[in-house]
Amino acid sequence: MAMLDSALETALHDLEHRSLRRVLRVVESAQDTTVVIGGRRFLMLSSNNYLGLATHPAVREAAVRALDIYGAGAGASRLVAGNLEPLARLERHIADFKGVEAALVFGSGYLANIGVLSAIAGPDDALLSDELNHASLIDGCRLSRARVAVYRHCDTGHLRTLLDETRGARRQLIVTDSVFSMDGDLAPLAEIVELARHYGAAVIVDEAHGVGVIGPGGAGLAAALGLTREIDIHIGTLSKALGAYGAYVAGSSNLIDYLVNQARSFIYSTGLPPAIAAAADAALGVLESAPSLVERLHDNARYLRAGLERCGLRIGATATPILPVMTGESAAALRFAHGLFSRGVYVTAIRPPTVPPGAARLRVTPTAAHSRRELDEALAGFGAVARELALV
Repeated sequence: MAMLDSALETALHDLEHRSLRRVLRVVESAQDTTVVIGGRRFLMLSSNNYLGLATHPAVREAAVRALDIYGAGAGASRLVAGNLEPLARLERHIADFKGVEAALVFGSGYLANIGVLSAIAGPDDALLSDELNHASLIDGCRLSRARVAVYRHCDTGHLRTLLDETRGARRQLIVTDSVFSMDGDLAPLAEIVELARHYGAAVIVDEAHGVGVIGPGGAGLAAALGLTREIDIHIGTLSKALGAYGAYVAGSSNLIDYLVNQARSFIYSTGLPPAIAAAADAALGVLESAPSLVERLHDNARYLRAGLERCGLRIGATATPILPVMTGESAAALRFAHGLFSRGVYVTAIRPPTVPPGAARLRVTPTAAHSRRELDEALAGFGAVARELALV
């Protein structure tokens, strides 16, 4: 044990030296436009609570009602202890929202992605994956034991080349995020679907940062492009714009039946807590009844982006409310984040391996719930720190 502990300490020192060590901050309040840390108020600009639904009254009330009726936990795997009604209701709601036959809820986005990819693909198949896909998609590809061909980010020409090279596979499956979480750019989904048609490939799209953010009523990128029926497997999360927790897979009834029987991360995991399922169901209802929340989110993002650019900061090539403030080196990102924190603005420094070396950044994410006063307060902090660090 002493040898292991010594080795871990050395590894931690190395991370510290390279400005890559992470720490956990204790938040003493709900995730909202502001949070409390150490008894002090901070503006929160690092949350994926895009629509502010984590604290919406209807969402909280639904969770409390379900907790009162069903208790705290699901008891066991849904195949063992039964399928609690809030989860079944949520899955029907998701299927209707996505415009597909059926849906299945998983315990998290990570569990959904590794479960789907390892169940659907095998050694005789080829998975073609964007190089900037989320870590859970990358790990799902690895667990599948399929041949994995990684194409350059959003490069459909390279994807075509790899489709040609893998034509001998039993099945070809193209895997992509719809919105890339650290850059905020969009997958070239129309071109991907066109290639899939030509090669007879399946398309798997993770809309984790698309649902509630883009598309008609926040239905995601596939819906925005009119391609819902062209996507074989829709994946999304309940923990970002919907403000709850968990994830879903949506598609044909055959797909969902197959996953119930073959997706190990579903079969061998306890079901989502019923209160969380009820909260997600209510959040989806709020989104459907108040689609203006999505426009409010984009209005705030445009306002904040314009202010950051006036401060002289460089924003990455984003097409969404994810605003990457590029710093380059990890140490610079950390100094910027620490300077903002000292001024009451909570923004996280994103460093390798989450982004490539030399591409560190601050990932700034406003929500629909932020007021202009709060955004102006944040911009004052950004301007002051940028000048202090001679970044502009």
